Amino acid sequence: MSAGWNTIESDAGVFTYLLTNLGVRDVQFEELISLDADLLRQQAPIYGVIFLFKYPTGEKLSSTPKDGTFDFEAAENLFFASQTIQNACGTQALLSVLLNKDGEVDIGNNLREFKEFTGAFPSELRGEALSNSELIRDVHNSFARSSPFISEESRSATTDDDIYHFIAYTSLHNTLYELDGLQPAPISHGPCTPTDFPSKVIPVLQRRIARYPANEIRFNLLAMVRDLRIKARETGDGEVLWQEEQKRRGWRWENALRRHNFVGFIGEVVKGVAASKLEEGNGAYEGWIEDAKSRTKTRYEERKKKAGQDIEVEA
Repeated sequence: MSAGWNTIESDAGVFTYLLTNLGVRDVQFEELISLDADLLRQQAPIYGVIFLFKYPTGEKLSSTPKDGTFDFEAAENLFFASQTIQNACGTQALLSVLLNKDGEVDIGNNLREFKEFTGAFPSELRGEALSNSELIRDVHNSFARSSPFISEESRSATTDDDIYHFIAYTSLHNTLYELDGLQPAPISHGPCTPTDFPSKVIPVLQRRIARYPANEIRFNLLAMVRDLRIKARETGDGEVLWQEEQKRRGWRWENALRRHNFVGFIGEVVKGVAASKLEEGNGAYEGWIEDAKSRTKTRYEERKKKAGQDIEVEA
C-alpha cells in the first residue's frame, strides 16, 4: 500500500518547479485568466492544458461521457493511467500531458524510465505504479503547504467537503483528448492538430463550465508551454526575459514559504509581546489597556459624527 499524497495548489509556480524537480527541462506553466483562444495561442508551442474544477460529489460514472466519446483503443497507444489514490490528480494530469510529449519535450531520465517501465501495463496498473512511485510522490508532496492541524495522509473526503479535481487536455495523433484518471478511457473530442489546439480546446472547456450554476466561478486553467525565456533569448527581447526571470524568483520564494509552518513562529512572537508588557509592570499594562479604550472611544465618536446621530459611549 502506498504512502499518502498531499494536496497541492493549482499554481503555475508549483507545477513548473514540480516538473523541474522531476528532471524535466525547458517546460513551464502559465495561468490563463480567461478562456480565450488567442491568449492561449500566444503561449505557443503549447503541449496541453490542466483544468481544475469542483468535482460533483455523488455523481456516478456513465458508460458514455457527457461530452465527447470514450476511445478505449487510444488507452493502449498513449500514456493513460487510472487514478487510484486521493490527492494525486494534479501530478497525474501533469504527467498525462508530459509523458505523451516525450520527443517534443525533454522529460528527463527518471520519467523516461517510468514511462518505459509502465509502457505495457493496462491503465489500472499504470495508476498503481504512479501511486507507488516514491520519487514522484516525494516531489509532489514537497509542494504541499505545511500545516500542523491536518494530516492529508489520513484525511478522507466526505460528501460535505468541496472536492476539486485536475484533468488534462492535449492534442495527440491529431485528436483532441481529455485525459481524466477517474474515467475508464481517454475521451476524444474530435480531430485536432497541435496548431488547432487553442481554438478546439476552448469550446470544450466552455461547454464543461456551462454545466455548472452561473455563480460557480471556482475554476483554474494552466497551460503547459515551452519555457518562455527560450523565445525571449532567441528574439533578443531583454524586457520579456527580465520579466520571466523575475517571475521565477517569485515562484522560488513562494514555493519556499509553502514548505514552512509559521504557526510556531507567530505563537512565539505573541508570547514575547505579552512577556515584554508584563516585564514593564502593572502600570505599563494598565496604560496599554487605557490606550486601547481611548482609541475605541475615538472610533465611536468618529462614527457618530459620520452618522449624524448620538451614540452613548461609556468611559
